[in-house]
Amino acid sequence: MTKTTPISLTIAGSDSGGGAGIQADIKAMSANGVYAASVITAVTAQNTRSVSAVHEIPAPIVAAQIDAVLSDLSVQSIKLGMLFSPQIIQAVAAALCAFRGAVVVDPVMIAKSGDALLQEDAVASLVADILPRADLLTPNLPEAQALTGRQSVADCGGELVK
Repeated sequence: MTKTTPISLTIAGSDSGGGAGIQADIKAMSANGVYAASVITAVTAQNTRSVSAVHEIPAPIVAAQIDAVLSDLSVQSIKLGMLFSPQIIQAVAAALCAFRGAVVVDPVMIAKSGDALLQEDAVASLVADILPRADLLTPNLPEAQALTGRQSVADCGGELVK
């Protein structure tokens, strides 16, 4: 019996500083013996201090990247990061409908520098169209506050509460 390498797909933005996004996901997956496929949703110009520019990849191109990977590779899990816009969220949500593996959602909304990485009008779509499909949700504190609409959140049996 041959051991097969697990395959995971990361769908996220590209961080020119290399500390986050697609670059960090590929490093983490590879370090854990996982073959990493990728779909880029946006290209950022950023470093450890700030995000100076974001270029959104058109939603049809994001959808085409997802289709290319899922139609050829036996992907067991998908990790979602920076989705940036409602249009990209809709393209990703449509692809997730047919996907039967695990979905990890890191709702990238705000860079460590405080810069926005998710358009304000995309939050509702993220909550309605992506979060219900998540097997694991990994927000940081500001993201948890934005997703729940609450000023403070506390751990209470795994639920976000006031």
